[in-house]
Amino acid sequence: YSLSTAAEPWPENAALYQQLKEEQILLSDNASSLAVQAFLQMCNLPVQVICRANAEYMSPSGKLPFIHVGNQVVSELGPIVQFVKAKGHSLSDGLDEVQKAEMKAYMELVNNMLLTAELYLQWCDDVTVEEITHPRYGSPYPWPLNRILSYQKQWEVKRKMKAIGWAGKTLEQVLEDVDQCCHALSQRLGTQPYFFNKQPTELDALVFGHLFTILTTQLITDELSEKVKNYSNLTAFCRRIEQQYFEGHEKDSSAIAARSSKRSLLR
Repeated sequence: YSLSTAAEPWPENAALYQQLKEEQILLSDNASSLAVQAFLQMCNLPVQVICRANAEYMSPSGKLPFIHVGNQVVSELGPIVQFVKAKGHSLSDGLDEVQKAEMKAYMELVNNMLLTAELYLQWCDDVTVEEITHPRYGSPYPWPLNRILSYQKQWEVKRKMKAIGWAGKTLEQVLEDVDQCCHALSQRLGTQPYFFNKQPTELDALVFGHLFTILTTQLITDELSEKVKNYSNLTAFCRRIEQQYFEGHEKDSSAIAARSSKRSLLR
């Protein structure tokens, strides 16, 4: 993005695009979208969430979510953080070099472990694929296009799993990876309100997006959410961010508007 664009103030009509909430969006995309929403809330930058059946095809990179700000389109949390930083908003400016490197390492851990586990569950666990993934992913399209697009996506994800050495893993091994990741995050968080000092950073937004979505998404079994629930400081962390950044905000655009298919954490 050019410097002139960076200098422009954040517009009122900034929009974040994701798939349809109720019937289409999958766990991994929901988590990624929620992470971006949390990050923008933490930066105090207003954004309207727009749900489109063809969001994946609207994104220039094919990745979701993406934001449309002025005449710029930026997808995924990492590039969005950079874009927002160029506009003068940063959550991690107060960190020293060592902390910044540590934050980056934990963000990579979340992406390598949690996001990959979500993708694995969605596209490599046969029962989940048949009962949840195929019907939801293909829902906006007529037969046989719904099946064709689902199989294409499944093939793409399985190829990625092969490339990173996850193709031969069992569901138990994947859940064990999730547990190890949660254990590392729980140790790092300890009794602090956020991962670094008293203020949230993009790591907090990323962790919240994934953990909250895992905790509130109904899957075939509760095995995935049970792994997170074992760490009370992580569930308390999710509840804290939900209350601080999402409750009482416009309910319709909030990711956490209470809806029948979701269970709120606040029970």
